[in-house]
Amino acid sequence: MPMSAKKIKVLGVGSPILDILVNVDDSFITSIKAAKGGMELTDAASIEGILGKLKGRTSVAPGGSSANTVFGLAQLGVPTAFLGKTGDDKQAALYKNTYERMGGDLSMFKLNGKVATGRCLSMITPDSERTMRTDLGAAATLVPEDITDADFKGITHVHAEGYLLFNEKLTRAILEHAGKNNCTVSLDLSSFGVVNACKGILAELLEKYVDIVFANEDEAKAFCGSDDPEKALEVLSGLCSTVAVKLGKKGAILRSSGKTAKVDAELVKAVDTTGAGDLWQAGFLYGFLNGRALEDCGRFGSILGAEVVQVVGAAIPEKRWLEIRKRIAG
Repeated sequence: MPMSAKKIKVLGVGSPILDILVNVDDSFITSIKAAKGGMELTDAASIEGILGKLKGRTSVAPGGSSANTVFGLAQLGVPTAFLGKTGDDKQAALYKNTYERMGGDLSMFKLNGKVATGRCLSMITPDSERTMRTDLGAAATLVPEDITDADFKGITHVHAEGYLLFNEKLTRAILEHAGKNNCTVSLDLSSFGVVNACKGILAELLEKYVDIVFANEDEAKAFCGSDDPEKALEVLSGLCSTVAVKLGKKGAILRSSGKTAKVDAELVKAVDTTGAGDLWQAGFLYGFLNGRALEDCGRFGSILGAEVVQVVGAAIPEKRWLEIRKRIAG
């Protein structure tokens, strides 16, 4: 059901990844020498090695940081497209078919028939935290030469995931095309690991290209070197006109064009935090791109964030979307 009052179309840019979800205990995370709550890039063999040690039942669902946000926007009736590269395999077919059923535009997907579609192993501990190992697969073969102005035709806003920053040339190509085609841009910092690895270029890119930046507490701390989220809000606001610092159960603090707001989280029993930030951003962007008040944008984010943490994985069940749409429309 169309809900957007304004004529907008959002292009998500990032890695189309198939999520492999499994419940584990803390001792398993320790046994594989993983930093709990973090994301590390790896290869297919390493993922298969970890899967071989797992005793829990796995489930599979389309994912990827930017894609999760775009999927949420599509469910809210926002016209969307996605730009990323998949393999030519069953995993890609599942991924694209799922997105197409939401009304997504598949025309910007790129294809690499020689490399498998990317996968992310998401290991969920009893405290609902997830630790990820990602094999980007075909997604890692996206190159600046793949990006053309045609990909941005009809697009009003571009949402990019921070993981793209590991490829500086590709990131710059995407951001430059977005600017050239008069698109506004949002960037999710994605992981404290991304921020730490890309500090040398991040401030410049934010100031030059990005209108809206999203960060959680860990990412904000990594960027500004302070445990105080208010300090992070101040620092990031010096680079981007709109900033959202997500504080988990403590809600979020927001600033846009000099106005500051604090929004509460909706407290629910969380079973898995996979996609929580991504769906929060979908709610925020829905409100922001439709011209809603800053407090409303944050409230919409809280609604979606609370919904997704009540399920395993980043896909909110279809039966819940009707109620979500009613709450946001009201």
